[in-house]
Amino acid sequence: MANSSFVTEFLLMGFSSLGELQLVLFVVFLTLYLFILNGNFTIISVILLDQSLHTPMYFFLCVLSISETLYTIVILPKMLINLFSVLRTLSFMSCATQMFVFLGFAITNCLLLGMMGYDGYAAICQPLHYPILMSWRVCGQLAVTSIIGGFLISLVGTNLVFSLPFCGPNKVDHYFCDISPVIRLACADAHINEPVIFIGGALVLLVLLIFICISYGFIVHTILRIPSAEGKRKAFSTCASHLTVVIVHYGCASSVYLRPSAKHTSGKDRLVTVTYTIITPLLNPMVYSLRNKDVQIAIRKMIGKTGFFPKTL
Repeated sequence: MANSSFVTEFLLMGFSSLGELQLVLFVVFLTLYLFILNGNFTIISVILLDQSLHTPMYFFLCVLSISETLYTIVILPKMLINLFSVLRTLSFMSCATQMFVFLGFAITNCLLLGMMGYDGYAAICQPLHYPILMSWRVCGQLAVTSIIGGFLISLVGTNLVFSLPFCGPNKVDHYFCDISPVIRLACADAHINEPVIFIGGALVLLVLLIFICISYGFIVHTILRIPSAEGKRKAFSTCASHLTVVIVHYGCASSVYLRPSAKHTSGKDRLVTVTYTIITPLLNPMVYSLRNKDVQIAIRKMIGKTGFFPKTL
């Protein structure tokens, strides 16, 4: 990422236009952030410590919770500090690093949700071959591929943004260094870089979404052939948590990244991105703890053994 610019730091405008309301936002966001950390740490701890949850589905859920926790750490602490700080600057390299790491974990999350969709397909549609299709070696390979793939794609996108010269305004109309608000500040024409980023993002999201839809098409077809109503209910219940997270995650990501930056409006984008960076990581542990009986039982067992285990979920 060559810095061929005069800009050495960026000013994150964030929610500065809201004045005293920033104190209210600080309390709200801090509370949600603590819930995110508590919820995801609970999910991770329960899956690691409870032998009954040592299955491919919960392995991917554990990796997803770790990824979402790290991805919020990249954004939220700095955002909380900026709600109180007058000096809201971020160096050029720090801004590029923040974008790279955030996008890396965000894309990793998308890929992991795709892997979880494949796991559901293998479990329901190919039960006899499931131990081979989703062996621990395969699960490990899929998880590592998701992480490496996520950060490689992020590296390409971040390089396309920061290879542009930044020689004028440095006020980022956002609370972190995201692609659209940063690339607007470039003092060179981004008519090549921006379409490449847009097309690349669209391909990643749409290909994964189509893959998940195809997986669920086979899953629904198989479930409808189950003779007993109880069997159908149990199968649908197993998929419901994952499908809920997929809809919210891909819905928010698509609304932000499947539009050219010329059509972005800062106020609306901040609202959607808050949902994407705060609500989605909070939704994951809530959905899987409230809707999943296995996780509920494991949490109760853990609380019973320790007596002080987090009871938030």
